[in-house]
Amino acid sequence: MKKWAKGAVGLAIVALGITGWNLVCVTLPVARVLDRDPRNAPVSVVAYHRGLVLPDSLVIDVWGARTTAGPQDMLRALLQTAATLGGRTYDTVVLAYHGRPRFTLPGFYFQQLGHDYDSGEDTTSLIRTLPQNVRAMDGSAAFETWTGGMAGVQDRQMEDVRTLSRLWWMDRHSS
Repeated sequence: MKKWAKGAVGLAIVALGITGWNLVCVTLPVARVLDRDPRNAPVSVVAYHRGLVLPDSLVIDVWGARTTAGPQDMLRALLQTAATLGGRTYDTVVLAYHGRPRFTLPGFYFQQLGHDYDSGEDTTSLIRTLPQNVRAMDGSAAFETWTGGMAGVQDRQMEDVRTLSRLWWMDRHSS
């Protein structure tokens, strides 16, 4: 066998190993949990390690959403993913659409989110406060942390939830 052929075979074996590692460790466990909940039918979300090889960086990638899908559908899938992978530590969690990174979450926050969701924490509260923990791709805060009267704060937080959803996966033309 020629050297280049041996190299190609070796590369193919490494690629298959990396893909298998992602499937076993992240993609399949998340897919199983999301598939068990019929409310997740309107959304298609895939989880994998960034670049398929960076174990400290998780990608939650929206591959599709029906026109009937709303923010609650995608955010429920995010919470369920966090609960499924909550025992794992990540530095960064990337929120992507069709492989294109849109936002990040600090890994410690993602882990806490999964723990709180798994513990039965109020889902509405978890969703309302999510945007204030979201980071732009440059690491800056993507949304404000609101203060003031409860009704006003909750209204602004829910507006941020809608904006996050639009920019993450609803507006398919965002960069």
